[in-house]
Amino acid sequence: MRRMMIALALATVSVSAVAAPGPSTPKRAAFAAAIAARHDRTVQDLRDWIALPTIAAMGMNVKEGAQYMSKLALDAGFSQAKVVESGGVPAVLATLDAGAPVTLGIYMMYDVKHFDPAEWSSPPLEGRLVDRPGVGQVIVGRGAVNQKGPQTAFLAALQAFKATGRKLPVNLVLIAEGEEEIASTNLPNVVANPEVAAALKRTVGIIGASSLQNSQGTAGISLGAKGAVEFQLIVGGETSDRYPKADVHSSVHARVESPAWRLVKALDTLVADDGHTPTIDGWFEHVAPLTPRQKEIIAEGLKGTSEAEAKAAVGVGRWINDEDYQTSTERLASQPTVNIQGLVSGYMGPGGKTVLPSRAEAKLEFRLVPNMTRAEAEAKLKAHLLKRGFDDVKVVVSGGYGPNQTDENAALVTAQRRTLEKEGIPYRLIVRNAGSWPGAIFNGAPLNLPTGQFGLSRGNGAHAPNEWYLIKSSDPKVAGIDEASLAWVDLLYEVAAAAKK
Repeated sequence: MRRMMIALALATVSVSAVAAPGPSTPKRAAFAAAIAARHDRTVQDLRDWIALPTIAAMGMNVKEGAQYMSKLALDAGFSQAKVVESGGVPAVLATLDAGAPVTLGIYMMYDVKHFDPAEWSSPPLEGRLVDRPGVGQVIVGRGAVNQKGPQTAFLAALQAFKATGRKLPVNLVLIAEGEEEIASTNLPNVVANPEVAAALKRTVGIIGASSLQNSQGTAGISLGAKGAVEFQLIVGGETSDRYPKADVHSSVHARVESPAWRLVKALDTLVADDGHTPTIDGWFEHVAPLTPRQKEIIAEGLKGTSEAEAKAAVGVGRWINDEDYQTSTERLASQPTVNIQGLVSGYMGPGGKTVLPSRAEAKLEFRLVPNMTRAEAEAKLKAHLLKRGFDDVKVVVSGGYGPNQTDENAALVTAQRRTLEKEGIPYRLIVRNAGSWPGAIFNGAPLNLPTGQFGLSRGNGAHAPNEWYLIKSSDPKVAGIDEASLAWVDLLYEVAAAAKK
């Protein structure tokens, strides 16, 4: 999600859960038994899904991925599933009519990031089960935690309804896309499809499957996520006749301009000399500061946590400006960013080649916070470059969306709280994920739906080598895939109850 997913928790407030009043999941033990009986099949389903990677950026398994997603939905109990053309990688719309008065929207992604097998300890498409010291049995594979593992837990919950012969307490509308990892380029087209829009408008909100439990067993309830815009800046023979059409001998740099230097100069205007503060004209014009309540959530959430562990998780010894834990966490929640993902130009093999490159490209992304929009960010970037004479720098926006935010008192959030409280699971509120997912497309006009992410269990390595998701936990406080599935059963009943009030 983007890093869906699976995103860093930016600001949290911990809540010690106590059993909440009200009816619990009926015949819960039967659901638990059905999930346990199907455990091996559930794990094999996940392994099979990992073995079929859809990689939007490479055009890999585009049709196959959508067809497989449809099959998974139908096998889980959806009454119909159809492929919806998007203008790019297709999406899938599936519906399940349980005859209930309440309909819940489910968001899924079936695409994954690319991978280099040489960087992995086991083949990235094998889905190997391994014992992770201090954690338990995990499955290692591309997409294991982002998001196929958590989504398989949700589908296993639906299988439990089939096995027990019980109707769901809510109707479901599933929208699954295959372009989340390229910033959901064509998801707005899918949501604008009349059939999809009509189905989504019947829902009380949209929720995606994730793994939001930490190593201490504390679950997470996400209230939002930053937006993301992915784009490229390109300079070269294709953008101006001042640059060569092909690499040339470096000696001609005395009278021929370098695309690489030109790109570096353009990039340098996007941030201040500190290397991180955006300086795009008007960039902070609409940025909403943290509210007092959000700062309170951050402060409460830091109690009992380790700053050293937080630094170790990202491999650093200090935060920007040597800021304290509270200040840096507020920055993480509130700061929009301009990040360089990669730079490509010229020769990078062994030794030198003495060439003047004919082309230079940078891959970047924006992270947006309320009240920024993708359109605003794109327009301000282009205006900023033109104002400084960089008309030869080509801007290619490949995808993106704005931030999403849901009120902590929304019924969808209340249902998540009650699900965890009834089982005595401590949880934290997450003000805003650092990673992004396209909740804004549902959260904003014209749907204006509450959005969220839910899921027990844990994992790591999204977008990185040796990605893993927890299957059987060695710590009873932390859920494995079966317990995560049962939590979804509980949540569906709580959504039905909360929406009726």
